[in-house]
Parts: sequence; C-alpha cells; structure tokens
Amino acid sequence: MRSSLLFILLLAGCTNGFQLPVNALTSAEENAIYQARQAEVEIIVKSEFDAVISDIQTGGGPTLTRAFDAAGIPAEERATRAFQLNKDLGLYAGNPGALVTAIMLYGSS
Repeated sequence: MRSSLLFILLLAGCTNGFQLPVNALTSAEENAIYQARQAEVEIIVKSEFDAVISDIQTGGGPTLTRAFDAAGIPAEERATRAFQLNKDLGLYAGNPGALVTAIMLYGSS
C-alpha cells in the first residue's frame, strides 16, 4: 500500500514536470517585487495626499508622476489613468488606501 502511494506521488510529480518548487520561488519573488512597489506608492500617496489629489484634478503633475512611476504604469497610459482617477475622485478623496489600490491596479505586473 505504501509503495503504491509513493508511486502515485512520484507520478504526480512527473506530470507536473517538477515545476512546483520553481513556480513557488518565482511567485515569491514576484510577490516581493509587487509589495515593494506597493509600499513605495503608499508612501508617496499617504505622505503627499493633497498634492496627489491636486495632480489628479489637473490631469497630472510631479507627485502623481512619481506614484505612477512607482506603480509601473506605462507612460502612454498615464493620461487615461489620471482621467479615470479624476472621474472617480469621490471614492479616493478621503481614502488614501483606496487610491493606492487603484493606482496599483493600473500598474504593470
């Protein structure tokens, strides 16, 4: 019985191509990179919230650009993203955490 179970586990490992450990390491590395980017965006947004809101209202500015840079938002998408943030400004005006989440959503993974 034990040898059958061991055989099934080994067979399952072979069909996986033994990629599970590699995928786990890649995922952990990607998560660490994402969390570092999110932390940088969070620092910018929370420490300069009024400037970020002002930049959103005017369609862009240096503080919003720094947040977009940190989030990895491509330059060609920034005007559209600023417009979208401005359209939904009521959601973010009193909630820096929600604004961080929205900016990170637009960023590249």
